[in-house]
Amino acid sequence: MCNLYSLETGDLFDLWSKALRLPVVWEGQASNFEPRPEIKMTETAPIIRHVGEQAVASMTPWAWRAPSGKPVFNFVTEGRDFSRSDRVLIPADAFYEFTAKLAPSQKRLTRWKFTMAGNPVFWIAGIVQQGCWTMLTTSPGEDIKPYHDRQVVVLPADQGRDWLDLTRPQAEILAPAPAGALQVVRDFPPPDLFG
Repeated sequence: MCNLYSLETGDLFDLWSKALRLPVVWEGQASNFEPRPEIKMTETAPIIRHVGEQAVASMTPWAWRAPSGKPVFNFVTEGRDFSRSDRVLIPADAFYEFTAKLAPSQKRLTRWKFTMAGNPVFWIAGIVQQGCWTMLTTSPGEDIKPYHDRQVVVLPADQGRDWLDLTRPQAEILAPAPAGALQVVRDFPPPDLFG
């Protein structure tokens, strides 16, 4: 499942404010987050909550610890009720999935980069527990099926408040992305390396 994503887009406050139709403020002191091409599980990254009449951004660690000690970086949505959860949005401009098998003469798994068509920045639905956040997952949509058997719940920029405020039924919000919503390119190995 997704254990790597990207947030490189500049002017995030304007994008977030327009998409959420709320002023965006940082919790506590202003963040020193710099755009990053790779955000890995257990790293600290921005998340957004709807608090009062504002969207509140905070720098929060990715993945709480399960009783086994393993990081909970993805969380299955099916059969769960999130109405009382600490619901958050994870801003992203790409996420990555890895193929399960190595190609001949390849030492690392193939990495695929997914972006959302028509949305330079989109949301990944998440929840917070134990002071850390995790990405929610669902069954794969048509764009993901060739690469993985699950997908993170992605929302176009203008649908983020649906998750924060539960303005639609959870089953509608936490659904696979419709066919054609995601664009994919092979990120590693570069296409010209192995054709």
